[in-house]
Amino acid sequence: MSVTLEDTKRNAIAVKLADMKATQNLLIANDKSLIASCPDRDITNRLEALLKDDQKNLGVIDSVIVHYGIKAEAKPSVQKEIEEIEKSMESEDFTLFEKVAKHELLKHTQAMSGVLVHKAGQVVGADIAVAIAPLNAVNFENRGHEEQLKGIMESLSTMELTGKPSDSGLWSRVQDTIAAVSGIAGSLINGSEPEIPICELIRLDHTKVYTLFSQIKTTNDPQKLEEYFGQVYQDLCTHAAAEEQVIYPVVRPYFNDVQKLYDEQAEMKQTLEQIKTMNCEDTVAFKAAVDLLATAVNKHIKEEEEEMFPRIRSTFGDEQQKQMAADFLAAKSKIQDQRLASASR
Repeated sequence: MSVTLEDTKRNAIAVKLADMKATQNLLIANDKSLIASCPDRDITNRLEALLKDDQKNLGVIDSVIVHYGIKAEAKPSVQKEIEEIEKSMESEDFTLFEKVAKHELLKHTQAMSGVLVHKAGQVVGADIAVAIAPLNAVNFENRGHEEQLKGIMESLSTMELTGKPSDSGLWSRVQDTIAAVSGIAGSLINGSEPEIPICELIRLDHTKVYTLFSQIKTTNDPQKLEEYFGQVYQDLCTHAAAEEQVIYPVVRPYFNDVQKLYDEQAEMKQTLEQIKTMNCEDTVAFKAAVDLLATAVNKHIKEEEEEMFPRIRSTFGDEQQKQMAADFLAAKSKIQDQRLASASR
């Protein structure tokens, strides 16, 4: 059976995430350009705060793409639009107000893209909703950024037209609007920490594979079985390889049972390859094989979470755990890139 994940809906979400990453890089470049061009210190301070958020959110988007497990390129139309906006931001034909207006519109587009991905994930598969959950923090902040930029536009337009600053109550009104947006968006978008600790990062993978196994259990549609197992196959192979490159070697001196985890993952990989050769049209046999895999994986997960996680938390400091998380994500990303390059040959 195929495990290349040619599912149209999943690939469409991957493209949208790639669009968001490209747009986020442009937002950061715009922030820097506007800061350099703005003579008003109060507005510059606000733009610098937006820049800090945007840089952090780029990291979140990168993490979501890796956790999602399917990589794609941004659409040519998005890339073309980005090039046009870059030219506008560099042009002397546009006032600072007009450049901020373009930036605010781009921020609105990014916010709506995030909400679209959030909703699409809920429709396409529960495992996708799990994978993209950290994106909710980005979506929420972008809604607040829109209001900040509208306030900056009001202040700039007043200065450009009258040569005087806007009234002192402007930023209080902006904060009131952000609070109102918070109330509206709260039911749709939940905040999360921008930096995910290593144990929670691994647990996100565990939760996603739990969800995939549950989806397999509840369907007899061969196409869905192929889709869900394809994601299980790619996620588990990537997760195991990254753990064996980054996590297990670091933990080995402090955890006597690491070799057992290596051995279990070696058996899991063999089982994945065996199931990969099966015909999912024979749903009874296929699901029985996946159920045995799920039992083994669940046992392995329990050992990691109940035995390895406490050892990591007690042995390594916060900064070490952050570095482990960064290295784990980087390893997963590299493995996914290699798989994508191999598939395109």
